[in-house]
This record gives sequence, C-alpha cells and structure tokens, in this order.
Amino acid sequence: MNLTSALQIAQSSLFNVSQQTSIVSRNITDADNEDYTRRQGVHDTAAAGSRLTVQRASVDIQLSEANLLALSEAEAQSLISTRFDRLNIDLNGPNGELSLSQLMTSLHQDMQLYSADPSNTMLAQSAVVNAKNIVSSLHNQSQTLNEYRHAIDADISREVDALNKLVQEFHEVNTDVVYGTETGRDVLDARDRRDALLKDISKIVPINQVRRGSDDLILVTKDGATLYESVPRVVSFVPTAIYNSGTAGNPIQIDGVPVKAGEGANTSAAGSLSALMQMRDGNVETMHTQLDEFARGLISVFAETDQTGGSPDLTGLFSWSGSPAVPPAGTRIVGLAGEISVSAAFDPDQGGSPSLLRDGGANGAAYVHNTEGGESYSNHLISLVQSMDVRSSFDNQTGNSGLMSILTFANQTTGWIDGQRSDASQAALTKSALSIRLTEKISNKSGVNIDEEMTLLLQLEKSYEASARLIATVNEMFDTLLQSVR
Repeated sequence: MNLTSALQIAQSSLFNVSQQTSIVSRNITDADNEDYTRRQGVHDTAAAGSRLTVQRASVDIQLSEANLLALSEAEAQSLISTRFDRLNIDLNGPNGELSLSQLMTSLHQDMQLYSADPSNTMLAQSAVVNAKNIVSSLHNQSQTLNEYRHAIDADISREVDALNKLVQEFHEVNTDVVYGTETGRDVLDARDRRDALLKDISKIVPINQVRRGSDDLILVTKDGATLYESVPRVVSFVPTAIYNSGTAGNPIQIDGVPVKAGEGANTSAAGSLSALMQMRDGNVETMHTQLDEFARGLISVFAETDQTGGSPDLTGLFSWSGSPAVPPAGTRIVGLAGEISVSAAFDPDQGGSPSLLRDGGANGAAYVHNTEGGESYSNHLISLVQSMDVRSSFDNQTGNSGLMSILTFANQTTGWIDGQRSDASQAALTKSALSIRLTEKISNKSGVNIDEEMTLLLQLEKSYEASARLIATVNEMFDTLLQSVR
C-alpha cells in the first residue's frame, strides 16, 4: 500500500466516523420519540476504504401489523369502558340513587307499609310520590339515552372527518416515499411519518397493509373496504338530526362498504368507529328496550281487574297513550318509558285520590275492590304487593332472559349495566396491556437504546483518534520523503 492510498483510506474513515457520529446524535436526540425508528450506518466496500449509507433499523412486519391491530382493539375497548362508566352515572346517579332497582325497592316498601296500615293517607300519598319518582326517572333516562345517541353521532362525525384528513395526509407522505424510493432520495423521515399515521388511522379503523413495488402501500380495513389505493377512498357519514327511542342511526361507509358495529362488553370492535356504532345502535338501544319493558311491566302490575269478570284489565296507577288498555305482555312498545305517567285519578296534585290504591275503581264501579268502603281494607293492597313478585315474560331484546318479577327485572336492569361496565373495564386493561407489550417489543427491536448509543459514540471517538493518528503519521512520512528529495 502506498502513502496516497493510506491517506485516502484514513480520510474515508474520518468521513465515515463523522457520518456515524451524526447518525448516533440523531438517534439520541429522538430517543423519546415513539414514532422514530433507529438509524444505523451500513458500510459498503469502496476503492479507497468504505462508503457509509444510512438505513432504518429493520422492522418486523408481522409484529408491526399485530401492534396496529392491538392499538385498534385497545382503542375500541377503552371507548366502550369509559362510555359505560359515564352512562352509569348519567342514568343511575353517582351512588346509584336514581337506579330503577332503588326506586322500585322504595315503591315496594311503601306499598308494604300501606298494606299494613291501609287507613294511613300519608302512606298512600308516599306510595304515589314514589310512583311519580319512577315515572320522572324513566322520562329522564329515556331522554338521556336519546341525547346520548345524538352525541355519539357528533363523535362519529368528528372521527370520520379526522380519518379523511389522516388518509389524505397518508397519501401525501406515501407519495413521497414512493417517488423518493424510485429516485434514490432519502425517505427515512417520510417512512417514520407514514408509520405514525398508520397508528393514528388504526385507532379509528383497523387496517391491513398490502405492499407493492417502490414501498407503496394499500390500506384495507378489517371489514374488507379499501381505505387507500393510490388515492384516498371516501369515508362518509350523515348524522341523524333527532333521536327518539327506536330511531335507527345512519351507517358509516368506507368506499361504499358499511362499517360493522362491535358486540359484547369485551367488544369485538376494533377502532373507535366500530365501538361508537356499538354504543349507539347496540348497548344504548338495549338500555332503551329495558326502560320501555320496565314501564310496560309497571303498567301491567298495577292494572285494575274487573271484579265482575266481564271486562279486561285496565290501567290503574300507571297510564300511557293507549290507556285504558293494558299493553300486551312480553313485547316492547317503543318509547313507552318516555310517555308513561301516573294516572290523574291517583295523583292528589291533579285532583286525584291516592286511596284508590287501596280501594280500586279508577275505571268505574266494576273495578272497585273495597265495595264496603272500609278504611282498614287491605286485600287489594296485599294483592298489588304480591303482584310485584309474580313472574312474567319480558321482551328478549332486553338482555334479561327468562321469566321474572318486575322487582327482579329492575334489579337485573341495574345489574346489567354494572356487569357490562365490569367486563368492559377488565377487557380494557387486558387489551391495553397487550398493546403496550407489542409496542415495547417493537421499540426493543427498532427503537433507540441510549446506553447502546453512548457506547457506540465512545467507539466512534476511538476510531476517529486512530484515523487522525494515521493521517498524522502519513503526513510525517510525506514530510520525511520530501526532505530526503531536497
């Protein structure tokens, strides 16, 4: 090896060390950036020394896709869990004081007390007040659910807008990656940005990636809709102006394919859109069905019976738009929770008499139980108390299956949301933990380890010193050679 070649090799080494130092410095600077992929220098043999090129650390494609799916599932589960928690407080109160279980228990106790002391008008009035509290709670809860579905529509609309913007930005960055790859331009930062966008998109809708030449990506949703292929596809949604009980929400469509709603407290949903649809069209509507069926059960339990046996039962303490007819058993009447009322005949605020609970007769003489007008008459009150424990059928869509009493139905309705909350919360912890573990695995493989980078920096410093000494030695030899020639 001649002196010129040695000098060129040393200079090449210094240049490579300088580049590597720059790479390590960039790694250290972006160590806390979770979207940054570690850079590394790769040496290629050259005529004089070696040439350094910069590459991203290798990324495990299967691990990356598993991480994106875990992000989608964790986002959906977290949304289901937090929405159930909020609904529980909005419907039942912070301490459950507004729950149907609590209110129905209070009415049951008042009716028991009144049946033990049928001449006590204060107990009669208390029972009617509790009945009015139940009606008020049903109205409020029904309206809360309507407003909640309307608010979910607004959330869906915002998520759809965000998704369209993210896909448009993805298109711009993906185009940079493709053109840069084809022309040999540095696209490392663009790839990091594209990976970050994939995470944000996955939180809204789950995606699968299809790779083409020049590192071009196609995005396909879990439901099979194309979200991106060369150009962004349209994600559309039209909010519903007004929600009432039973109102069907509009679909979300991606490239004309409807997004499927998730199911279950441990939801099958992935991404916020599927979870929001589940809450709007599944969970909230189930709760609405429970309220409507509870209202129907109340009307039936407190219906008046014709003592002559010639006419059907008619509504008593509780009435509705179809009064005096009693609603058919076991079938939901949509919106009933929002229209049920305490009959004016029983309500002293409307000129009625609470003693009709004891005597009967709101529907005429044939429905009078206390025909002799005795103040100590308790048979009808006892039968009403007993009827609260009589099992009957409820609509299967309530989520509470089997024959049960109105008291049990109230307890199970309150317990249903508690059970959903508990299951959703536990599933949220599990799915979040999986997402965190996968993110850590990716970080361990392609992220930055400060200790390793600092060690590499020390090694580069030694390489720099060695190359500098070699150059100094070559210079001395050149000086000696020139002096000898002189």
